[in-house]
Amino acid sequence: MSRVITMIPVRLAAVRLPDKPLMDINGKSMIQRVYENCRAALPGDVVVAAGDRAIVDECAEFGAAAVLTDPALPSGTDRIAAALAQIDPAGDMYDVVVNFQGDNINVDPRVNLPLIEMVERGDCDIATCAMKLGPGDEADPNFVKVCMGLRPGGSDARALYFTRAAAPYVRDPGRDGIDENFYLHVGIYAFGAGSLRRAVGLPVGVLEQREKLEQLRWLEGGMSIRAHLVGHMKLVDAAPADINTPDELAAARKWIK
Repeated sequence: MSRVITMIPVRLAAVRLPDKPLMDINGKSMIQRVYENCRAALPGDVVVAAGDRAIVDECAEFGAAAVLTDPALPSGTDRIAAALAQIDPAGDMYDVVVNFQGDNINVDPRVNLPLIEMVERGDCDIATCAMKLGPGDEADPNFVKVCMGLRPGGSDARALYFTRAAAPYVRDPGRDGIDENFYLHVGIYAFGAGSLRRAVGLPVGVLEQREKLEQLRWLEGGMSIRAHLVGHMKLVDAAPADINTPDELAAARKWIK
């Protein structure tokens, strides 16, 4: 059986909602709720990769394992890799590393179970999630699209590209057998432990600089990524999946009990 660890990268600095990991959601901080959701749903260990001492102290209050990392690290991927290097300096304790974002308070951690299985089978270096986009949403550059050749009835496929543009193009609309869906990339990942170390060691990619998407660095570096199609991700349908604004914070407090 594979040895799995879920890492939750989180820091206090946020432009739109500073200090949100410590904000109270009906009696529990956001980071406590995310941690407890992961503990209840996923195999193996769960550790918070914290960018601030206040987060480590908060985790100690409710009994979570937490590792302090450099607050200046550029991404959540770098943060979990830095935390894992402290926990497992020899690199031989874990086989699969899940990256579950610290503000995904209402995302069901069970979406990671098929990702873990994909990595365990050796299907890919990195597994991630995708969802069908609604009509017209493909034009929004804030929705990152994953281009994959998903066959009829299939649930996952190799990710060939990630882009903010509307892609892939449909040359013959309405043609039988052509998949005309656009797929939203959901930034949840499972890495092979060695693949995580390789991913953070790659130089910044040319396409990554252009689109500001770190996944493109991994593709440029020759790593394989597969995306699993999910239809539902929320624990509470009425609440936001994550919290980035005061309005989303208010909605979370209304619905998440």
